Amino acid sequence: MARVLSLFRPQLFLSLVGRRKPTLCKMSLDSRARKVFAAAVEAVQPDTVVRQSIERKEDSVIINGHKFTLKHNLHLVGFGKAVLGMAAEAERIMGDHLVKGVISVPHGIQKTLQQHGKDHLLLKENSRIKVMEGAKHNLPDTDAQKAAEGIAQLASELTEKDLLLVLISGGGSALLPAPIPPISLQEKFDVTRKLAAAGATIQELNTVRRALSLLKGGGLAHCAYPAQVVALILSDVIGDPLDLIASGPTVCSEVWPEEVLSVLERYKLHSVPASVKDVLARLSPRGEENKDETNKAEHVRNVVIGSNSVALKCAGRCVRELGFRPVVLSPGVCGDVRSVARLYGLLARFACSREEPPPEIAAEVLRLGPEVGVESWDLCRTMQVLGEGRTEGWGATCLLAGGEPTVELTGKGRGGRNQELALRVGMELRGLKLPPEGPVFLSGGTDGQDGPTEAAGAITDGGLYEEAQAQGLDIKSFLANNDSFTFFTRLSSGQRLLIPGLTCTNVMDVHMLLIPPIPINIR
Repeated sequence: MARVLSLFRPQLFLSLVGRRKPTLCKMSLDSRARKVFAAAVEAVQPDTVVRQSIERKEDSVIINGHKFTLKHNLHLVGFGKAVLGMAAEAERIMGDHLVKGVISVPHGIQKTLQQHGKDHLLLKENSRIKVMEGAKHNLPDTDAQKAAEGIAQLASELTEKDLLLVLISGGGSALLPAPIPPISLQEKFDVTRKLAAAGATIQELNTVRRALSLLKGGGLAHCAYPAQVVALILSDVIGDPLDLIASGPTVCSEVWPEEVLSVLERYKLHSVPASVKDVLARLSPRGEENKDETNKAEHVRNVVIGSNSVALKCAGRCVRELGFRPVVLSPGVCGDVRSVARLYGLLARFACSREEPPPEIAAEVLRLGPEVGVESWDLCRTMQVLGEGRTEGWGATCLLAGGEPTVELTGKGRGGRNQELALRVGMELRGLKLPPEGPVFLSGGTDGQDGPTEAAGAITDGGLYEEAQAQGLDIKSFLANNDSFTFFTRLSSGQRLLIPGLTCTNVMDVHMLLIPPIPINIR
């Protein structure tokens, strides 16, 4: 531990001779935080990520370094909340080489995009792509099942001369329900719902989903064989695991009956429908009947074209333009929101200390690492940068992170994880200087909607507690009722809320801690 903490001791010589003048910017820290968040969201717009991932050269395209010949042989399918915009851009790039397509998108999405002036994310009137809306309230329904059947039919008709472009984004699993007969959609939904209620992990849920689905777990890729399959993926899952995003329809995976039965037994689901038992009784790993086909890895290429990491990278560029030095902590912050808030509060105090911070701060930061999904190395690297920024006097620093923390529901108020995180971080920052001399924290969901509210998140600083007290707002009561949206709405007429409107994308959340230049005491 002593060796780790030694990384953060001041370098007195550099602090005396290596000072740099910070870039001047007349914007407030609050305005700069909002601008950086907007840049992060803009980087993962559905049309943007597709345009940046496909390079068209006459009658061929290059995707992720691989060249594919176009001979009016391109077919397109897609499923997910952001897929409509992805498909519109893909068709614009591919032109008349696109033969036809089918996409499954959320109910009402076309009308919503029109109402918000997002026409560039809509298909043209003469489009060759059929749009099918379904999955009301983000739940699989008969409309989504019909779309899945249309997608499966298109894929099954392809030959070795065809190229299938698959577009996938968050929400794709609910928009691609295709239970193996004789299982009904309702029966499959009931099994997975009961498992989720019993505490099954996302990995366990996907094990069961894949076993009971025609298209999940590589089923779509298998259905499209012998055509070449290229999947472009906008990830909304920590770590971008291909088998978990939309349950991996283009990622071949073996699911054995014993695995599924083990999950059902673990959560005491003894009374499953007869149709489920029937399917499990005749289940074999997909492709087992024709290994020569499914073992050809070149048949499928999966490419993550948008993710939280992409958003943070663009946010970092924006931060530099605004006069800050960026440091990315991690794109995979998770765990209880209280632990995450404590982590950011400690890092703020570490960075804002006018003297060498006590070693207890770094020790607690490292202890919190496993609870919030951040590696010790990333924490050490981040504290080293923050420490150097303070001791070498290079000016303002911006800590960037992303992920998806969780909130324990104890009340019935309105809010979401981002607003609650901002509220809790505000409490952690209590006692630090106010902006522009003190830090500012922002937490926002890139989908533009934090829980059942119109806000994506909120912005906070060390003056939150006193501001709330002066306006008669009891922060602890709002937290106990999970009522962060109501709190921020009432506080100073909602000025701290982050309301970007319809963002048309989702790569989880963005967190940022803006730290102004800190005058230090050199002894």
